Amino acid sequence: MLYPATYSFAGRTINRMGYGAMQLAGPGVFGPPKDKAAALAVLREALAAGVNHIDTSDFYGPHITNRIIQEALHPYPEDLLIVTKVGAVRGDDAAWLPAQTAADIERAVHDNLRNLRQDALDVVNMRIMGNVHAPSEASIARQIEALAALQQRGLVRHIGLSNVTAAQVREAQGIAEIVCVQNHYNLVHRDDDALIDALGQQGIAYVPFFPLGGFTPIQSDELNRIAASAGATPMQLALAWLLHRAPNILLIPGTSSVAHLHENLKAARLPLPDAVLAELDRIGKAA
Repeated sequence: MLYPATYSFAGRTINRMGYGAMQLAGPGVFGPPKDKAAALAVLREALAAGVNHIDTSDFYGPHITNRIIQEALHPYPEDLLIVTKVGAVRGDDAAWLPAQTAADIERAVHDNLRNLRQDALDVVNMRIMGNVHAPSEASIARQIEALAALQQRGLVRHIGLSNVTAAQVREAQGIAEIVCVQNHYNLVHRDDDALIDALGQQGIAYVPFFPLGGFTPIQSDELNRIAASAGATPMQLALAWLLHRAPNILLIPGTSSVAHLHENLKAARLPLPDAVLAELDRIGKAA
């Protein structure tokens, strides 16, 4: 079984298999890459292979990935959608620190504009820190109001959310139009099942991160076994399952390797027979 190849996102028709730029920075997403030429090459190859959705942030590095994107791809093709995010900064020790005030958000938008060399940002995800790597309930009105004010000034075209709950999505939608939600979701981490379906009914994109994050050793072993029998890598199978899960899911796997990039992109053409789907669904129930 194959799945729709494209989705309407932020006024564009986007190939559902995109590219995440996080791994273009150094180890721990901090500092410059070990091989800048390879980082430039993987971005150019991604576009040559049909990718037209890149996910980034100016706090990757910090400032590293956006400058590499600019060097590799500017002037940008008309069909390229660059999605960035604000809401954090990096400490001198590489810590991920909240940056959620109106002044923080405006500064981050200007950093992204400068380092990407854009007059307006296509989509900006407001990263809510919550429990840093997981969402937690709290009002996000002030952050969305600050970002909406920058949208009204023409600096931001579309607003998205990252690391949020369903209640926070509803709160944000009372302030501004929301075009995407970016949360942790995969074959075994499925807390957002209902949210994905609700967003799909509204025509809102859902962009999962950590496609292999949170697997137990038993679950990983099962995925490896199923992937081997299907003639695919575990990552390819995990990505293909996400594409099958809902048509509003857009993927942003990242890599600093051209070979790995092409390996990931093959997931968009990987059929999933019903028997394989059934085996994959059972993984989420494995102890």
